[in-house]
Amino acid sequence: MANILLIEDNDEMRENTSEILALAGHKVESASNGKEGVIKVQLNNPELIICDIMMPELDGFGVLQMLNRDPETNHIPFIFLTAKADRADIRKGMDLGADDYLTKPFDDEELLAAVDARLKKSSRLAAHNFVDAPDGFDQFIKQVKTLDELSRIDMNYKTRQFRKKDTIYPEGNMPMFLYYIEKGKVKTLKNNKQDKELITGLYKEGDFFGYVSLFESNIYDEEAVAMEDSLVRLIPKEDFYKLVYKNRDVTNTFIKMLSKEVKEKEERLLKIAYDSVRKKVSESLLMLKDRYGKEDNKDHFSFPISREDLAHIAGTATETLIRTLTDFKEEGILEIKGSTITIVNSEKLRLMKN
Repeated sequence: MANILLIEDNDEMRENTSEILALAGHKVESASNGKEGVIKVQLNNPELIICDIMMPELDGFGVLQMLNRDPETNHIPFIFLTAKADRADIRKGMDLGADDYLTKPFDDEELLAAVDARLKKSSRLAAHNFVDAPDGFDQFIKQVKTLDELSRIDMNYKTRQFRKKDTIYPEGNMPMFLYYIEKGKVKTLKNNKQDKELITGLYKEGDFFGYVSLFESNIYDEEAVAMEDSLVRLIPKEDFYKLVYKNRDVTNTFIKMLSKEVKEKEERLLKIAYDSVRKKVSESLLMLKDRYGKEDNKDHFSFPISREDLAHIAGTATETLIRTLTDFKEEGILEIKGSTITIVNSEKLRLMKN
């Protein structure tokens, strides 16, 4: 059973509702106003919140807005409880991200059915890792299509074939799609005024990309290019917004992906700025291995990559990269045959000093 927080200023309603939930096996914490409720959410991290709208000090809309600002609480399922059944109030609550709405008076069955349904729907997305899996997109769409407000989203999004070096979207364009890689590899990159390139992201089969600019509703600040022949699924931005803004579980999934990507980029930029050339090249090789290597072959990893691309990942000149790769080969860390690099001693790369 779940830990539930009930925020209700009416003493009789709060006691009766708490008793119903407790008899159903739930652990119930209660608060008599919105401010107290927000504090208890932060202290107790409930699995579900049931909140009245009309309350003194801080109303239910204010409670939901405050919780939505905090990444630690914005994913918690939220049910509004109110005596008002005005359509404008219902619309406002849903636009703020409420998951359900119960109008007083309600009976025991209505309350428990709403609670059980919301807990089940919340656990569905949490139970799946949609990222880094070849069938992640289908799993993701199938799960969100079970949510009432998303039931009409079309799964049959078009796919497009991109050949190696094809531009998927250029820097400066307005975003029109969320992209999902069915097959292949994609890089994102930036060019400075001297036309020097820095690879900012690497994506593989099972990855979403292009969602940062969609979140910001801004032009692309980087270019996306196929590193090899790739098959990419295109999800229209309108459907992406439905996925993200109509359900907080879906929003939380993309926020985690976004946070991970931002953190990785920040760490890479620090390393490019302050690491030695040997360290930058070793880190870039390890990043490729971690990104594209297979779990069943952890010791050796072979991959074809142009020296220009590898230099643009490491943030160094191509000539400098080639000299460093030659040094690594002589030290028994790599094997090189044409464009293919094989890492034969990952540990030496990981222990590379700055």
